[in-house]
Amino acid sequence: MPTSVLQECNDLINKNNIEVIDLKCIDLSGRLHHISLPVYPNLLQKLLNEGVGFDGSSYGFSKVENSDMILIPDLETAVIDPFRDAPTLSFYSHIVLTDENKTPFSQDGRYLAKKAELLLKDVTGADKSLWGPEFEFYIFSKVEYDTRTASSYYRVEHAEEFYKKAYHAANPFDVYDDFRDEASKLLQKFGIKVKYHHHEAGERGQQEIETYFSDLLSTSDNIVTCKYVLFNLARQKDLFITFMPKPMYQQAGNGMHLHLFLTKEGENAFYKKGEYGNINELGRFFIGGMLKHGPALSAFTNPSTNSYKRLVPGFEAPVAMTYGQGNRASAIRIPKYVTNPQEVRFEYRPPDATANPYLCLSAMLLAGIDGVVNKIDPVKEGYGPFDKNINDESFKDQIHFLPRNLSEALDALQVDNDFLRMGGIFTDDLLDQWVKLKQEEIKSIGTMPHPFEYKMYFNL
Repeated sequence: MPTSVLQECNDLINKNNIEVIDLKCIDLSGRLHHISLPVYPNLLQKLLNEGVGFDGSSYGFSKVENSDMILIPDLETAVIDPFRDAPTLSFYSHIVLTDENKTPFSQDGRYLAKKAELLLKDVTGADKSLWGPEFEFYIFSKVEYDTRTASSYYRVEHAEEFYKKAYHAANPFDVYDDFRDEASKLLQKFGIKVKYHHHEAGERGQQEIETYFSDLLSTSDNIVTCKYVLFNLARQKDLFITFMPKPMYQQAGNGMHLHLFLTKEGENAFYKKGEYGNINELGRFFIGGMLKHGPALSAFTNPSTNSYKRLVPGFEAPVAMTYGQGNRASAIRIPKYVTNPQEVRFEYRPPDATANPYLCLSAMLLAGIDGVVNKIDPVKEGYGPFDKNINDESFKDQIHFLPRNLSEALDALQVDNDFLRMGGIFTDDLLDQWVKLKQEEIKSIGTMPHPFEYKMYFNL
């Protein structure tokens, strides 16, 4: 760690009368955790040298040597947390083992993300990958839910009640435009620049915020930060936010579309004027890899049972393993509206925000790299381009589709995972633990009676 960065952080502490250092980290499933330390002289240097111990098994990680692990702050991520009463300087953390060398933990998502970017450079010659996420979420005025032996229910109340045409609705019907304005200002304080925000198609309070491009690790951090900001802002205003892919029946689902391109020598490495979508051969091979491995990717891009209530064929849901310029039912869409050569890209539409962003983006990058290495041409493989209605029955036999549920996605991952092992990035321990974690979720939900089953079968 350069001395200048450490000095800058200490200057922040002194200038802002910081009283608390906060170390943040997500568990394997993607849920945020933190530990707070009262400030005293040379605390940051001590944290860099020694870190803070914690129980990794409580974070869902598999026990490799033992469950004792260490959090070490990444000083590059320093930010003053506006949601704490005491002046607090917050950092994302590296996870290391307790051996003498403090070896990076192989299941740490931030470590994976760094290794994936290095592999990209070594294998393709590209400088880096740039990602632009879209955050879709619902805002509710009241939420109640519970599951017990003799009771199971959820109930949401919403301040909005559109009857179609909710997409880009204007105020006063768009109730939460001021909320999104405030959220955008807060995100700016965290170093996250908002491209735009608007009301989404969901008629009961669905919102969207889209942010600008950043590298893989920063984007993954930003995804965690965006959720943190929105959850905390909602709590301050006595509102409730959810990123659940399908929180309501017969309402639009929440995705987390990811726009993506590579750079080489500072230029867009995907651009070639006159090609389909102005995407060159490198970009096509990258697309080919992602579509070929799409079913296995689903285990990381759509890792909840609720994910597949959004990914239903016959709607605008991106369930087809195809690509095209304007087809929102395709897994990959090349935006027609992009005219700047430096921003020519494609958008992978299946992911949702129940994903662990570090694992999700790293897996996507590795699938693309595999496409480049093996020259997987999406045209020759039958993935498109498709610019027609792929929900038309005449196309049904020509198209491969995403898994229909999480169990199928895990089955696909167990069959197709060599691309994830490239460069030793996804280890056996990580893949085994991920499958185990998700199979436990499937079992828990699969054995729980659903309220709708009462409606269907109670008097049968």
